[in-house]
Amino acid sequence: MHKPPITVVQSGAPHPLGATWDGEGVNFALFSAHAEMVELCLFDPSGRHELQRIELTARTDDVWHCYLPQARPGALYGYRVHGPYRPQDGHRFNAHKLLIDPHAKSLAGEIQWSDAHFGYRIGHDNQDLSFDRHDSARGMPKCRVIDGAYNWEGDRPPNVPWPDTVIYELHVKGFTMRHPEVPPELRGSYAGLASAPAIEHLKRLGVTAVELMPVHAFAQDRHLVEKGLSNYWGYNSLAFLVPEPRYAATGHISEFKTMVKALHAAGIEVILDVVYNHTAEGNHLGPTLSLRGIDNASYYRLMPGNARYCMDFTGCGNTLDTANPRVLQLVRDSLRYWVDEMHVDGFRFDLAVALTRGANGVEMSSAFLEAIGEDPVLSRVKLIAEPWDLGLGGYQLGGFPHGWSEWNDRYRDAMRAFGKADSETIGEFATRFTGSSDLYEHSGREPHASVNLVTAHDGFTLHDLVSNNHKHNEANLEGNGDGSDNNQSWNCGAEGQTDDAEVNALRRRQKRNFLAMLFLSQGVPMLLAGDEMGRTQSGNNNAYCQDNEISWVDWNLGPEDRQLLDVVRRLIRLRRRRPVFRRDEYFHGQPVRASGLKDIMWLNPDGREIDHHVWHQSHARCLGVLLGASDAQAPPVHGDPQAAKHCRWMLSLLRRLAHWLGFRRRSAADGSMLVLVNAHHETIPFVIPELEERLVWSPVLDTWFEDGRKPRTLFEAGDTYQLSGRSVAVLGTAPGKRSLTGLFANA
Repeated sequence: MHKPPITVVQSGAPHPLGATWDGEGVNFALFSAHAEMVELCLFDPSGRHELQRIELTARTDDVWHCYLPQARPGALYGYRVHGPYRPQDGHRFNAHKLLIDPHAKSLAGEIQWSDAHFGYRIGHDNQDLSFDRHDSARGMPKCRVIDGAYNWEGDRPPNVPWPDTVIYELHVKGFTMRHPEVPPELRGSYAGLASAPAIEHLKRLGVTAVELMPVHAFAQDRHLVEKGLSNYWGYNSLAFLVPEPRYAATGHISEFKTMVKALHAAGIEVILDVVYNHTAEGNHLGPTLSLRGIDNASYYRLMPGNARYCMDFTGCGNTLDTANPRVLQLVRDSLRYWVDEMHVDGFRFDLAVALTRGANGVEMSSAFLEAIGEDPVLSRVKLIAEPWDLGLGGYQLGGFPHGWSEWNDRYRDAMRAFGKADSETIGEFATRFTGSSDLYEHSGREPHASVNLVTAHDGFTLHDLVSNNHKHNEANLEGNGDGSDNNQSWNCGAEGQTDDAEVNALRRRQKRNFLAMLFLSQGVPMLLAGDEMGRTQSGNNNAYCQDNEISWVDWNLGPEDRQLLDVVRRLIRLRRRRPVFRRDEYFHGQPVRASGLKDIMWLNPDGREIDHHVWHQSHARCLGVLLGASDAQAPPVHGDPQAAKHCRWMLSLLRRLAHWLGFRRRSAADGSMLVLVNAHHETIPFVIPELEERLVWSPVLDTWFEDGRKPRTLFEAGDTYQLSGRSVAVLGTAPGKRSLTGLFANA
C-alpha cells in the first residue's frame, strides 16, 4: 500500500546541500547552475514505483531547494533535471534519467544496466549528439534520507604521530572473506573488519592505521558485468558521502561507524582511499547517473572549444573540475562528513594531482590545496597524496605542500631494483632508505612526508614480486594486455609456482629482505594486506576486476607463512622500540649529542666509511649503515595521558634503582643500530667498524635465517660478521658488564 502523496511543500533552505532530516521534516537542496527546472522524485519503499514528482521552485544562488514536513528518514528519492541537451556546448540535461543526489548519504539498490542509463541513443549515427527518451528510474539506485544520530560512546581518535605510524592497506571485503574465525554472515563487511579476530590480527601485527581501499559507493562497470566480472577495487565513484552498501552486513550505515569505533578502541586509525578525480560516468559516451545530468558543464573539465568531450587526466574518461567553487564544495563537504560524522582519521587521495589542475595546468597553489590547508578540521587529519595523474606535468612527487605526505614510487622502485641486485642502484637505495630528503627537505617537510611502499593493491603482491618476471592477467579477459609491464620483479629462477626447494628458499629470503628494508627505512611504512603471510594473486598485477579467491586474503597459513608473519611482527616491534628508525628529522652526518658517533655513517664491507666514488660503482651491492642514537628514548605510549605519565615515572624509578645497585650509566651510543645489507649472491665478510667509543654489538635480526633469528653472538670493533648472500642483518648495541641497557633493548 503506497503512502499518500506529499501535500505540503515549503521553500526550505539552500544549505546544507543534500537531504537533511531536522527532526520534523526533510530539507532538500541541489546545486545546478544551468538547469531550467528541477524535480524531486519520491519512491515507494521498494524503490520500484515512483510515487510523486515535486518541482523545486525555490532557487538561491543556483541551489534548488524545498522542505517537506511530511518526509521522514528512510524516504527514497532521486532527481530529474531539465535543461538543454547540447553536448557541443557541454550541456547534457535529460529529464528521462533519474539522477543520484551528489550529497546523498545512503543508497538503496544497485544499477541494473540497460541502454536507458545513457542520455543518447546507443547505436545512433550521431551517437551522443542524439537524445534518448527511455526512463532509467527502474534500473537506478535510489537515494535514502537518513537519521544520522549515533552513540559514539566517547570515541576518541588515536592521534598517532606521523613518525610512529605504520599503515596497512586493505580491502574491506577481501580482508575477511576467507577468514575462518569471522562469522560467515559478517565476512567481507564493515562488521567483519570490526570483529575480534580481524582486530586481533592487526593489533598483534603492530600496525597503527588501516588504509581502506575505496568505500565511497561505486558503480560496477557495464562491460565488466557483461563479462561476469566486477569492479572489485572500487575506483569508480558514484556518491561521495555514501558508505558502499555492499560492505554493510546489516544494511545500515551505522555499521561503518561501529567499525571505526572498534578500530579506535584498539588504537588503530582509519584512513580512506578516496577517489574525487573522476566519477563512474566516464567519457562523453558514458552513462548519465548523477553529475552529468545535474550540470555537466559545471562538474566536469571539458575540452576548450569543443565541450562535447571531457578532458581526461585520469585514464577513466573524465576529470572533476575542482576549480569550480561548487565542485570544490562537494569534495570538501564529503571530506568533512567523513571526519565529523564518520570519525575517520585521514585520507589517501587517488591521482591527487588531478584535483590541483586549473586553467594553467597543475597548480600547487590551487583552490583545492588551499581549501584543505585552511580548513580547521581537514588540515589536522592525515593527508596522503598519490602525487601524479596522467596529464602533462602530472608527476609531482615531492611537490605537495607542508602537511601532506605522499606515496613514494621512487622508494618502491629503488627497493625493488636494489633487492634484485641491479647495477648502479646503491646510491638511490641509500637516499630512499634515509627518508628521501632530496624530495622533501628543501620545502621544510619531514621524513614522514614519504609514505614508503614496496607493494600496493596496484601491482604484484610481495610473494608474486619474487615469483614472477612477467604479469599473468589472463583471468581479466583482456588477453593479458592490461596491467603494467614494468614491475621491477625477479622470479628467483623459476616463473610462478615451483617445487624447486632452493628457489622457494630464496623467495622466502627475498620477502624477508624487502620487509626488513621497508620497516627499517625512515618515513612511513605501508604494508599491503596479506604480504605478511605470503599472499599471492597467481601473478595477476591488475586484479581490479577479481572479486574472488584471486584477490581475497588467504588465512589458511602453512608453517612458512606463520614464520614470515612472526618476522614481520618482530620488525614492526623493532621499529617501534628503536627511535633511530622513526626520526622526525633528516640525517646530515653530524655528531650526535654526548657521543662521538655521527647521526649516520655509511660503511664499506671493510668497516670504513664509504667514499663518494663508491655510490656510482655499478658492481657495488653491499653496504652498511650505522644509525647513531641521539638520546635514550622510551617507546612511544599512545592513548591515555595518565598511562604515559605512569610509564615515565616507572622508568625514572628504574634508573634510580639501577644507579643504587651500581649498574653502569647508559652510554650515549646505546640505542644506535647497525644495518648491513647484501644484495650480492655470495657471503661477504663485513668488518665491524672502529669507533671512538668501544661498543659491543649483538644481532637483532638476520634475514638469512627463516625465523630471522641469528644465534646470539657478540661482536666488537674489528670482528667480522659473515653477511650471507642476499640478506639483511641488524645489530644493536649490546650491554657490557653490569649494564642495564639490555634489560629494555631486546626487540
